[in-house]
Amino acid sequence: MKTHNILSNEEFKTNIGLNSRLLGIDPGNKNIGIAICDENLMVATPLKIIKKNKFETLLKEIDQIISENAIKGIVIGNPVNMDGSTSRSSQSAHDLSKNLSKNITIPITLWDERFSSDGAFKIVKELDTNTSNKVKNLDKNAAAFILQGAIDYLTN
Repeated sequence: MKTHNILSNEEFKTNIGLNSRLLGIDPGNKNIGIAICDENLMVATPLKIIKKNKFETLLKEIDQIISENAIKGIVIGNPVNMDGSTSRSSQSAHDLSKNLSKNITIPITLWDERFSSDGAFKIVKELDTNTSNKVKNLDKNAAAFILQGAIDYLTN
């Protein structure tokens, strides 16, 4: 099976059109946060949290989101260590990108997400006073934080 649709950030930038909706994924240990952006690549919005279970179930949900929202590319958060080296979670993100690329033909890129959970939690902390909501929504907000960083890069 081919994995030719996994691109560097620069290749992804040249392959994504200006009017493209993107899907952001924050792969976690228990949950996978999902976010999408508008077709003008301006704003990333948290969409949902998918419980980490069988890959086939995840693939089915991602396929559905792609078709319902005319998604043109996928940005997967890559949790590298602070020094830039690969972490165990980073290897998991690479594995997810490879598995998705075998089943989905749109471009995929890995995005450095070193500060995404911290950044997402700070944003949620400002907006929501309910602690259980903060924790419950962290994964999808982290996905939006990752995707927003990527679309800011892609549009500059």
